[in-house]
Amino acid sequence: MSGGNPAGVDNTFRRKFDKEEYLERARQRERDEKDEARRGKDRGPPVQRQPLKHRDYEVDLESRLGKTQVVTPIAPLSQQAGYYCSVCECVVKDSANYLDHINGKKHQRALGMSMRVERASLEQVQKRFEALKKRKDPASFSEQG
Repeated sequence: MSGGNPAGVDNTFRRKFDKEEYLERARQRERDEKDEARRGKDRGPPVQRQPLKHRDYEVDLESRLGKTQVVTPIAPLSQQAGYYCSVCECVVKDSANYLDHINGKKHQRALGMSMRVERASLEQVQKRFEALKKRKDPASFSEQG
């Protein structure tokens, strides 16, 4: 068999397209695109998110340090090996990736925060410095001389 064509297949003619069929397909596609655009407009106004803030809690990474955990394939997501995020309902396998996750865009959006940081005013910065000075030991500043 030369030419690579299977026996009994005649593909030597020029293909003719049904113009009416393709015209109807194009009209249907345009209708679908308009419907998609209408659905996109019905989402309402964009959600106003809070600016990004620092955590007011400490992330507990040391409690699992040096522990061995048995991995079972049928365990629920919250009991699988690794660090479980209850906000996003996902499991991250190590502490570095867990920190990346909780500082990342997906987790912050789930908490209702944007990734933009609010600019601090001069008064806020001065108050923060005063609070930090009061918290520090005054003897440590005098010996730096």
